[in-house]
Amino acid sequence: MKSTKLPLWIAGGWWLVAALVMLSSGIAQAQEIEGTWRLVMRKFQDGTTQTPPAIQGVETWHNGLGSVIVDGHTPEGKLWSFSVILNYKLSATEWTETVLLSVFDHGDGKLPDYDVTGASKTSPVTHEGPRISFKPPFAPVSYAFEGDKQTATLEGVFVDYFERVR
Repeated sequence: MKSTKLPLWIAGGWWLVAALVMLSSGIAQAQEIEGTWRLVMRKFQDGTTQTPPAIQGVETWHNGLGSVIVDGHTPEGKLWSFSVILNYKLSATEWTETVLLSVFDHGDGKLPDYDVTGASKTSPVTHEGPRISFKPPFAPVSYAFEGDKQTATLEGVFVDYFERVR
């Protein structure tokens, strides 16, 4: 039986195609979350809801730079707010973020909590059909993106519902 060898440039081409597919998969993943997202509702575990202006929020994810700003009122009527600016990378399997600035004002009259350490961490990404979900390593919430809808869930407390701004 005669052995047939592929020319090296053809055999090597398969590796190039595989690498491009893997690279474009990571780019496609990142494009799924890119854009500006507006908070439309927070639903608490007890079933009560808040909508703007009682709670407000916006997220922007673009070219590896993200920002999240959310504010509302405590049960005592005091304003609280959370803001973060970060670098991110989303691949088919991992979410990596580097926090550039994080500020959390609990609305309790004390000084806000600041983080400017520049720390980086990675967490796994899950896919269920068109749904991409992950738990950011520095936040207590879990994110899920599907089309123009997104949720941020603080387990046992609330679910925030976001819509992509078009």
